[in-house]
Amino acid sequence: MDHWQDIVDTQRHPIEDLDSYAVRCRSELQNNSILILERFLTKKALVELQREARSLHHKAFYCSRNHNVLLTEKNTQWEDDHPCNIKVMSDKGCVPHDLIPPESYLRKIYTSENFQRFIQSVLTVGKVYPYSDHLSSINYNYYQEKQQLGWHFDNASFAITLMIQSSESGGKFQFVVNARNEEKNTVNVPLIKSALQDQSPVEELQIKEGMLILFCGRNTLHRVTPVASQRPRILATLNYNLENNIELSENARQTFFGRLQ
Repeated sequence: MDHWQDIVDTQRHPIEDLDSYAVRCRSELQNNSILILERFLTKKALVELQREARSLHHKAFYCSRNHNVLLTEKNTQWEDDHPCNIKVMSDKGCVPHDLIPPESYLRKIYTSENFQRFIQSVLTVGKVYPYSDHLSSINYNYYQEKQQLGWHFDNASFAITLMIQSSESGGKFQFVVNARNEEKNTVNVPLIKSALQDQSPVEELQIKEGMLILFCGRNTLHRVTPVASQRPRILATLNYNLENNIELSENARQTFFGRLQ
């Protein structure tokens, strides 16, 4: 088995240090709703995961989905042109958990007690759990030319992403803060409308290869702009739950993976 330091740059990111490093990371996440860890992967691990992602690409299931920013059904109490009823497009390819090789570095990171303790400390939660279905815990996501992730808010309380391969053009991560208060069940209608019409200044993050991002997107509107190069954008998601024995819904599994098991 590979040593942990062969996968994660522990000199740059001492994630075992829960008393100092994790505390700094927690503060950044709480202040910005996003934690960015540059060069989280070692060069060796990044090269290996790029090779693995390319080798699995032919197994990816591609889907296109029209949705609103809330990822909900149309709200008939609002007008059709209400910004939370307007449909946007998301399309990508996905390789699910059960096709990730047993010795993949992704599995080593995902199942690592050190990594899980770090995530738990940063999020200030007692425990994180894998999905109980066999498809949803670790995923490779592929965005080919013209593919994108439309504007939306997350349903999950947090998302963990590893950037494996950047596109040469396009594929930018953009976000708008203070667009919703999920706890109070309110949305900033003018701000959402402005973003959908490309009239609002948005923050843009250049996500680099080997970077880990921990993002809390329930109240932050965000998207990935269309890829504008033949080189695809490839990322891996490490998906945990705050409760045990949770499955991704059957509808979501059918949509994103093309099967239920």
